[in-house]
Amino acid sequence: MATSRHRPALSSWTRWMPFELLVALRFLREGRMQSVLILAGVTGGVAVIIFLTQLINQLQSTIIDRVLGSQAHVVIRPLEEVTQRALTPSQDRAVAAVVQPRDQRLRSVDQWERMAALAAATPGVLAVSPVVSGPAFASRGNSNKSVALLGVQPDAYRRVVKMDDYMTRGRFDVTGTNALIGTDLASDLGVTVGDKLRVTSASGRSETLDITGLFDMGNRDLNRRWVFVTLKLAQTLLDLPGGVSNIDVTVKDLFGANEVADAVRAQTGLTVDSWMQTNSGLLNALSNQTVSNNLIRSFVIIIVALGISSVLVVSVVQKQREIGILRAMGTGRRRIMMVFLLQGGLVGLAGSVLGSALAFGLLVVFSHVFKSPDGGSLFSAQLDPMLVLLASVVACGVGLAAAAIPARSAARMDPVQAIRA
Repeated sequence: MATSRHRPALSSWTRWMPFELLVALRFLREGRMQSVLILAGVTGGVAVIIFLTQLINQLQSTIIDRVLGSQAHVVIRPLEEVTQRALTPSQDRAVAAVVQPRDQRLRSVDQWERMAALAAATPGVLAVSPVVSGPAFASRGNSNKSVALLGVQPDAYRRVVKMDDYMTRGRFDVTGTNALIGTDLASDLGVTVGDKLRVTSASGRSETLDITGLFDMGNRDLNRRWVFVTLKLAQTLLDLPGGVSNIDVTVKDLFGANEVADAVRAQTGLTVDSWMQTNSGLLNALSNQTVSNNLIRSFVIIIVALGISSVLVVSVVQKQREIGILRAMGTGRRRIMMVFLLQGGLVGLAGSVLGSALAFGLLVVFSHVFKSPDGGSLFSAQLDPMLVLLASVVACGVGLAAAAIPARSAARMDPVQAIRA
């Protein structure tokens, strides 16, 4: 009785289904093993594309944050000074000039306030911060360490480098004689928040600082060297009254830093370097990762397309009699073609859904397995909706494209010969 009641419901449900879709589903159901294999191939392909793309994108973001999070995207510095020394002319030797760099000394950016305003007005620039940096010695009792003194305007520097995210103790308070030091320097000198630290510059000027915070930039060298003080105090200690040694700039588009640097250089005539120039090795590594990911995705798409096409070609051969009967009953070639195109599209759609779920599962597993040296996760298990949508569109498009040849072959079959086969 249950069976007899179920059949009318099924027939009423299929009654409103388009003819092409009904036949496509029936062909897929009859060739269960082939359908399962082709669906598994599409699912695996979509999962690989989404998983690798999401993984590489997140790893690149993590690397960029860790490398560039503690530095400006573009740095403006004074022009390099050189000294020309003429050689003494002689009878057998032509007069020449030898260009030598001047003795190293801290120099200020000429008209730095005007230059900072020009940089801030440049399209693509997000924030600008003047900085005074130079060598000094930090001492506490009998301990003495070589450090890099950084004089900053706290509010402006926060917009360039998100220092609040790197604070481990205390707060980012750089006012008066308050100072911030790295966790490794604090350990080397045996100091902590609330203690005092004496710094002495190369010119002999010194000042006693109050430690108000400790930071960890994720770089041991920076943690051992950087000491943040106010801009005015650094100008006094480093004998650079009213000047700044460089102007740090943050841009909106990381990979557009070169264009911004070129524009600022053209306006100011100063030495302007972007992170893409100073970190060329990192940029090459990121570019190679992107190229490798694109190659892998291309090969996966080709393999999935060949898999769908080959299975549907076999299906056309196996369904010759059914296709011949449909043609003999008056089914047009376009409708026959649509049947096989729908098979490819349905397989691509189902594979994209299952592949997205599989990719998310892989991300969850790998995010728990692989850890960074500090014990944190290298990446988070999350899917970009636009990436999932793009992968689904590609899967459906590949399914339709792969089904085109078998569909045309089925539509061109002669009904009589197909029935006799």
